[in-house]
Amino acid sequence: MRSLNEKTNQKPNQALPAKIFHWVSLISLFLMMTSGLQIYNANPVFGGRGGIHIPAIFGLGGWLAGGRHWHFAMMWLFALNLLWYGVYVLWTRRWRHRYASGKDLKALVVSQNEKRKNYAWHRLAYTLLIPLLLLSIFTGLGMYKPAQFYWIVDSFGGWEALRITHFMAIPITLILAGIHSQLGRKVGGDRLTDSMFWTD
Repeated sequence: MRSLNEKTNQKPNQALPAKIFHWVSLISLFLMMTSGLQIYNANPVFGGRGGIHIPAIFGLGGWLAGGRHWHFAMMWLFALNLLWYGVYVLWTRRWRHRYASGKDLKALVVSQNEKRKNYAWHRLAYTLLIPLLLLSIFTGLGMYKPAQFYWIVDSFGGWEALRITHFMAIPITLILAGIHSQLGRKVGGDRLTDSMFWTD
């Protein structure tokens, strides 16, 4: 039987599908955000055409149509990546060890073990990312085809409210992903974070 120290020092090892999912998500999200900023500059959410603009260097696509082409192409890549990984997680039952459960919520309230509480916060942040990413896709579909998906636009109370919701999902996603990453370092150190992207 291995000692506790050997188990603690064992390098985290993530499955190849998890690595593929994280890499595709990282790249597609980056391209969606930069192309989204290009679209935003054509008609800023806050203040209209004369409102707050983002420096052009942060945009992708060169102009409105170019930004839209990049944005919607990456949207489909991101959505399909999220779909196949969701099926994979359900099929392999990884959800039992990756997402927050009642035990984690209980640990946040009653546990005196700081590492256990960090682990619970880590899984909670990871779990909250899922509905947030789905909200981004949902609102994105409403903006992509507002005539066909008019009920999505109506469910948010109109076009402007839909745009604001979709735009605000960007900083919230970045903040939550940053929190998730830092909590991951607290739980498993840099080795845990590195294991999600790199091979042994």
